[in-house]
Amino acid sequence: MKFLRVGLLAGLFALLGCSLGAYADGTTGFNILKLAGNSVRWQATPNQGLIVTWGLVPEPMQFSGARNCRGMVSLDRLLASSGLSVPEARQEIGAAFAMWEEAANIRFRESSDAGRANILIGAQAEPEGWAFADVFYDTGSPEHVKPISQSLVCLNPSKRWKIGFDGDLKIYDLRYTFAHEIGHAIGLDHPSGSGQIMGYRYDEQFRVLQAGDRKGAVVLYGERKGNDAEIIAEPMPNAAQRPSATRAIAPPAP
Repeated sequence: MKFLRVGLLAGLFALLGCSLGAYADGTTGFNILKLAGNSVRWQATPNQGLIVTWGLVPEPMQFSGARNCRGMVSLDRLLASSGLSVPEARQEIGAAFAMWEEAANIRFRESSDAGRANILIGAQAEPEGWAFADVFYDTGSPEHVKPISQSLVCLNPSKRWKIGFDGDLKIYDLRYTFAHEIGHAIGLDHPSGSGQIMGYRYDEQFRVLQAGDRKGAVVLYGERKGNDAEIIAEPMPNAAQRPSATRAIAPPAP
């Protein structure tokens, strides 16, 4: 898959410069995404919980500033060609978002207006690689960590997709792929080593986030906690945003 150009390569991710998070033993557990030297994340006001909305692309859409998700269409054809249904895909997407909710103080909600969702999910209009994420952020913000304004997640409709692990690394599991791409969409890059869902290559070893994935999410959004007040992130005008390079997930090593 390919993920920012963030993505999974069953294979390859294009890399951006990132700050490294390391464990006490010196092993790298996570990387924070950096775009043109800027760290980015979804932001909320102090003491308020953050809700990031997501939606499935309902019809063809264009994003001129994106790289691998420039043109996006619905997942319908992609799913049908793999013998999967939209309800099944929604369930896997929901489970992938839940992984990150359980790790840090960020919440996700499917938008009633998919076209205005913070994170848009669909298929590539021009198939390439496997899966990618494009991240837009507010270039004019005075914040040290710039606010993400919108993220795109796009899958290649010419590839076959599956639900569950079966050892065939040439067909990607939806939940694993979406969990990886969501990590990019909220501000994480590929770690320098393997052993995490955010790892550079597609690998059917993990059904849940690993320690580095979780630690990276906590660095960006804090420990998971309940909130009396919540705020929904609002999309920003296109003039105020700038796309990241794309990230991709790489295919497994030969």
